[in-house]
Amino acid sequence: MEKENVSNGGIVIVYTGNGKGKTTASLGVALRAIGHGLKVCMVQFIKGEWHYGELNSLKKLEPDFELIVAGKGFIGIIDDDHAFEEHVRAAKTALDIVEQKMSLDIFDIIILDEINYAVHLGLLNLDDVMKIVKNRPKHLSLILTGNYACDEIILLADLVTEMREIKHPYKKGIKAKRGIDF
Repeated sequence: MEKENVSNGGIVIVYTGNGKGKTTASLGVALRAIGHGLKVCMVQFIKGEWHYGELNSLKKLEPDFELIVAGKGFIGIIDDDHAFEEHVRAAKTALDIVEQKMSLDIFDIIILDEINYAVHLGLLNLDDVMKIVKNRPKHLSLILTGNYACDEIILLADLVTEMREIKHPYKKGIKAKRGIDF
């Protein structure tokens, strides 16, 4: 399929909040974009050691979609056996990967999955993330996901959506479901 003309350049999108659906929303944009012949890259800043269903399905979108799992997993949860410094190194490596992918100039959208959370946890410096957003090629859209989006990032963004939890099955003792939650 021939790539359609993208007018007015790229935009910056932020999906944040304590509700589910931030990564899922970014993947919805990716599906739509690929349907128009665009190329998408997702770099995961936190997720890393669990197996998610999207790891299988996203392979079917190659070569139009590239997924890079750079994180060491969620920090401070029951099976986190990494030192905080390992998480910091992984997040910094992920940020370096984003810069490399931006410089290749082959992607139309880059998703920085869980980057807001990485900043909130102190894995990344906000100024470094702001630099990425400010220095992106003008045709490139960036999607930043994760809880706790900083006000400075929100101000730079063109579109911000906050997912707000109203009800969650976990509070009723229902465990995460394959295909729904992971």
